Amino acid sequence: MLKHRATVPTCFRALNSIYTNCDIRTKSQWHVPARLTRRAMSLAHYNFGAMTDAQKVVGKAFLKKSTFAVVGASKDQMKVGNKVLRWYQARGLDVIPVHPKEPELEGLKTITEISQLSSPSTTALSIITPPQITLLVLEKAKELNVPSYWIQAGAEDETVLKYIEENGLSDRVVCGGPCILVLGDGIRSHL
Repeated sequence: MLKHRATVPTCFRALNSIYTNCDIRTKSQWHVPARLTRRAMSLAHYNFGAMTDAQKVVGKAFLKKSTFAVVGASKDQMKVGNKVLRWYQARGLDVIPVHPKEPELEGLKTITEISQLSSPSTTALSIITPPQITLLVLEKAKELNVPSYWIQAGAEDETVLKYIEENGLSDRVVCGGPCILVLGDGIRSHL
């Protein structure tokens, strides 16, 4: 049993090494390295393993989509962007990595930007980018009529949250802490 909610895997870039020894299919061997304990405590305001009722509704709608794109996918298997990409792959979901430079990630052909999505109106976006990039992605995604977004913890800031609110995207976005690696399977089991 976990003693502190901040010890739940956070998907926060600063705590990326939490995932180092984790099997993404079974979520086994979660741990917080001692050197990260202080940082984990400072992130205690995030609740990575729980969702509000509104987030649950959005999360279900998100995972019902036929195609997913991972903005911020990485070739480094220790990074959250790569782990999220592999999470989709491990479940046999149709996923497209978005990366500005790499032509292929985890055996999948990449696209360099979301405007290259063949069907953006049926694609859900997982966003694992710095907040200033997240804002640009959201602006373009709104223009393309992307229906659902899951913004991993650390990919948002006050400016991103303000944009979501002011542009009427709140009912299409999961953000503020919930992690798809932690909660995705539970949501999928209720679809």
